[in-house]
Amino acid sequence: MDQNNSQVPAGTPPGLAPGTQNEQPDPGSCAPDSDYIIRLDHMVKIFKGQGKVTAVNDVSFNVRRGEIFGLLGPNGAGKSTLIRILTTLMAPTSGTACIDAFEITKDDEKIRSIIGVCPQNSTLDIELSAYDNLEFFGKLVNVPDDRLDARIWELLDMIGLTDRAYSKVETFSGGMKRKLEIVRAFIHHPLILFLDEPTIGLDPEARREVWGQISFLNKEKTTIILTTHYMDEAEKLCQRIAFMDRGKLLALDTPENLKRSMPAGELIEIGFARFDERLIPRIKSHELVISVEAKTDKVLISAKNGSSLIPLLLADFERFGIDITTISIRSPSIEDVFLAITGARLGQTDTEEPVPMKGRG
Repeated sequence: MDQNNSQVPAGTPPGLAPGTQNEQPDPGSCAPDSDYIIRLDHMVKIFKGQGKVTAVNDVSFNVRRGEIFGLLGPNGAGKSTLIRILTTLMAPTSGTACIDAFEITKDDEKIRSIIGVCPQNSTLDIELSAYDNLEFFGKLVNVPDDRLDARIWELLDMIGLTDRAYSKVETFSGGMKRKLEIVRAFIHHPLILFLDEPTIGLDPEARREVWGQISFLNKEKTTIILTTHYMDEAEKLCQRIAFMDRGKLLALDTPENLKRSMPAGELIEIGFARFDERLIPRIKSHELVISVEAKTDKVLISAKNGSSLIPLLLADFERFGIDITTISIRSPSIEDVFLAITGARLGQTDTEEPVPMKGRG
């Protein structure tokens, strides 16, 4: 776990301590903090309609200056609602948050001057050129006229679109549009950049290009808040990851510490064409085996020192005359951690986040 949080209360889920225990913000105080640029204290958002829905449920954590902070969870977890609160688009029902030295609901205009936001749904004007989109937004966020042109060309060069500066955005690929939208949010050199599902709907190559863009922007000392339900994306980019589900913060730590918190050492997956149920108790009898899950065409085994277990498993399959079609062994992933904490993979949720309305809860 995080070295700043060595003492964890009994019953705390794996990885919960960092950013949620010793790092609690000082309620009512938004004095500048040299370590933390965002400080949340008991944030709650309740939507009232035909039925009360708690979209954000007593969430507290801090975000360090200059880090890429991942906010992960399935649809309906509360990620987007929390981002809307932090970006002043929605007021919380209760709780407080400090954005640098400013408090949400009290200093919203000042907060907007130091943040950039790239929403999940595109807001580019596809009838305008790339240059015109950047120019229009630059004027909205008060980039000085004598600096705006140079800044636009700097950003276009950053994403490799100088040769398409005057092309209409409607002619761009999905990846080109997304990169343009990200740098547009960065045009005024914000202290914090909020990226809500920045690669959703993109093909693998475009996703990797956006990942590179995010890493490059972070090198300019910009703190980046990344919401995503792609576990590989968070593991690749983020220094720390927070898991949310059904409005609650479940765990927060570095990817390495989260994976280290898993009781299983290695994960073995063996595929087959025909299975024999008698094999399950045989596999479970091995001392190194932690758990076994049988599926239609494969068996998933969590084990300590899995590589040394492979010969024994091969012998078991041979004993029952079962032909192996595939076999693989790997270390736990971030998605395995999420599965262990929530009992469900991303996307397996019956909770839907309500359509947000601006205003106080």
